[in-house]
Amino acid sequence: MARLFAVCLVLLAFAMAVAADMAPMMAPMAAHMAPMMDAGDCNSDLQDLVANCQNYVMFPAEPKIPPSPACCAVIQRADMPCLCAKVTPAVEKVVCMDKVVFVAKYCKRPLQPGSNCGSYPVPGVIV
Repeated sequence: MARLFAVCLVLLAFAMAVAADMAPMMAPMAAHMAPMMDAGDCNSDLQDLVANCQNYVMFPAEPKIPPSPACCAVIQRADMPCLCAKVTPAVEKVVCMDKVVFVAKYCKRPLQPGSNCGSYPVPGVIV
């Protein structure tokens, strides 16, 4: 479950970074991300994810690119349940949740199969 949350956090971070770079196109997304920065206690994790992981979790769904060591370091220390709780439907339109799962697994902190990150059900066999 914690791994799923970590992946969701990475996705949120990427969405925020892209929103900053693509302000005209991302204005609706930015409006949805602001409340997420105010909620919960994992805001620094979210900022770190945006800064280090956004290039690896944004749409399009392919190709899936192995994340940088800096991104993996953030994934390893992030409060994934908190981050996944911040994933909204608006974030899921910008962040490819399949890529979030890929990045978390690559960084050796996979999300729990059968858990949810936002509304995204993490695929895989429940053990």
